[in-house]
Parts: sequence; C-alpha cells; structure tokens
Amino acid sequence: MVELTYRAPLLGLPDTWVVSGCLFQTAWNVLSGQTPTHGIKDYDLFYFNASDLSAESEAKINRHGAEIFSDLDCEIDIRNQARVHTWYESEFGVREYPQLRKSTDGIDNFLAVCCMVGVRRQSSREIDVYSPFGVEDILNRVMRPNPWYLNAPVDFYDRKAQRWSALWPDLKVEPIDGASISSESQAQRFEV
Repeated sequence: MVELTYRAPLLGLPDTWVVSGCLFQTAWNVLSGQTPTHGIKDYDLFYFNASDLSAESEAKINRHGAEIFSDLDCEIDIRNQARVHTWYESEFGVREYPQLRKSTDGIDNFLAVCCMVGVRRQSSREIDVYSPFGVEDILNRVMRPNPWYLNAPVDFYDRKAQRWSALWPDLKVEPIDGASISSESQAQRFEV
C-alpha cells in the first residue's frame, strides 16, 4: 500500500488518490493481528480527467498501471471519477448518480463511513489524507452507512457487510436504515 501510494504519481494522472478498501482493511488487519493484505481484493486508485470519459482510455490506463505495479503482486483498479456517472446505474442500479467534479467527490459517495478515506503523495513527498468523517470508524472497526449517500443500494451495502464480517469478525455493522451521525460531525472534513 505504501509503495502504491509512492508510485501512483508515475501514472501522470490528475487528482490521483489511493482510496478505500486497501487503506481501511489494512488498518483492520493490523489492529486484529492479521497479515496486512488479508482479505483485500484489490487496490483502488481514483483520478479525475473530465476531458476523456472513454472506457477505452480508462482500460489503457489500467494496463499501464498493471505494468508500473507488476512487482507488487496485487490487483490494481484505476478509475476516472469524471466518468462514474456514465456507468454507475448499470452496475449498481442507482439512478441519478451525481456527476463528480473531483476525485474526492467519489470518496464522499462511498457506501460506508469507514470506506471514505484516500491518500496521495504530493510532489514534495508529503502525504495528504482525505477522510471527511475522520478515521474513528476505521480504528474502532465500525461499518456505518454514509449519511451523505441517501439513495445507497441497500443490497450492495449488506453484501459488503456480510463479506467483511466474515473476514473481520470483530467488525461492528450498523444497518443502512439506522444511520445516525450528528450534523456536527457531518460538517467537519479531515484533511492532512
């Protein structure tokens, strides 16, 4: 994960972030004494390029990424957040997915608060962390619905909850219909 974060700028893509599962699941693994890669299906990178919304371009970028990261022995999935609205309904059944303006908008639309995290390396080699609700749910191993995602697909959330509970039995899962995050915490954004 660290190597992926440091190499991501080699792709030369705008607004690139390493996001979600590979971050919070690595933390859950470390906290529960598992190997750091336990249960991680793939490593997701987001970028934002509104000038090219083609699936072909995204596929080409994924092939290039596979070359750059070939020695890391993991599956990499690189997605242009500028084009998510063009395929989200057909893949997840959610109508009227918003057209995003930047990569972190994609993070803001994840199903669960614990998923809402991204990191990127700046040219100065400093690491930015984006996590609009902080990292408490990650550290406390809690899966709760994203209160900003009002029309989230319940079946998809439930499938993730079942898979993750099997991999991390100490995970506390809050059902999607029981979201209760205060408006005070909704207003704060955690950026380092």
